[in-house]
Amino acid sequence: MTDRYYSLTVALEKDMRDDDAEPIINAIKMIRGVLEVKGNISGLEMWTAEERCRREIGEKLLKVVFPKYKSGND
Repeated sequence: MTDRYYSLTVALEKDMRDDDAEPIINAIKMIRGVLEVKGNISGLEMWTAEERCRREIGEKLLKVVFPKYKSGND
């Protein structure tokens, strides 16, 4: 038996102004089977997630470049 999806999520490469995103939203609405498309406004949650990700990647890079590096999380 196969799984059935009730929705699909599209992630943008970077934050986009609502008027710049409008043609993309309209194009997605034209796809057969699409009921509705809604934009999600970037906010504090997104900024926090990006900063945590940057920090984690930065720590890993430092450990590769400087093997004896100790972060505050070790």
